[in-house]
Amino acid sequence: MTPDLVLIPGGEFRMGQADGRDEERPVHGVSVNEFRLGRCQVTNAEYDDFCRATGREMAPFREQTLFAVAAQPVVGVSWFDAVAYCDWLSRESGMRFRLPTEAEWERAARGGLDQCLYPWGDQPVFERADYQTRWTQAPERVGTAQPNAYGLYDMCENVHEWCADWYDAGYYAVSPVGNPTGPPTGTRRASRGGAWRHHIKIARCAARSSIPPEFHYADYGFRVACDG
Repeated sequence: MTPDLVLIPGGEFRMGQADGRDEERPVHGVSVNEFRLGRCQVTNAEYDDFCRATGREMAPFREQTLFAVAAQPVVGVSWFDAVAYCDWLSRESGMRFRLPTEAEWERAARGGLDQCLYPWGDQPVFERADYQTRWTQAPERVGTAQPNAYGLYDMCENVHEWCADWYDAGYYAVSPVGNPTGPPTGTRRASRGGAWRHHIKIARCAARSSIPPEFHYADYGFRVACDG
């Protein structure tokens, strides 16, 4: 029942990218507490267990051939679906599961590499092993590429991952240093990471994205976080 979790050390890091998009600036120091993050994105098989236990409808694309492999990340789940999964997992496990904040997600994605573009460093995405043959029509099975230095798989690739925060393009200018959780209200929820459906399949660690929380997209999934 309990997912494979990786302990992410607490501490300060530099969040954002000075030469990135407007919403990634300014680069600012952020401190997060120790927490745990799913080693992999939540899979179809794991989400199926949740649906069977709660009577919830299966994920929207679950029965389509390209998205039907048990070890693929579940896709098409809304932000509300992802939160409901975390709540269910918390009740079943006795631990407090939730979605990661944007700050926690970027801290984890960087794997201790300060201001590098990608989880592995600054080498171009096209040099990523098997880049040209992966993600041709759908997400890959989780955990099939090299992990980052923290042992996390598929950070910045495979599917976009929901975060807990409301999204605000100007938030970095007013973000607190300690454990930022995003603005108090909004219309879109933050997400992180690249996705199989894009022309460039891997995102930078600092790249931010967002969509309304009720949307169901075939390149959106999530991974769970847990207080350390």
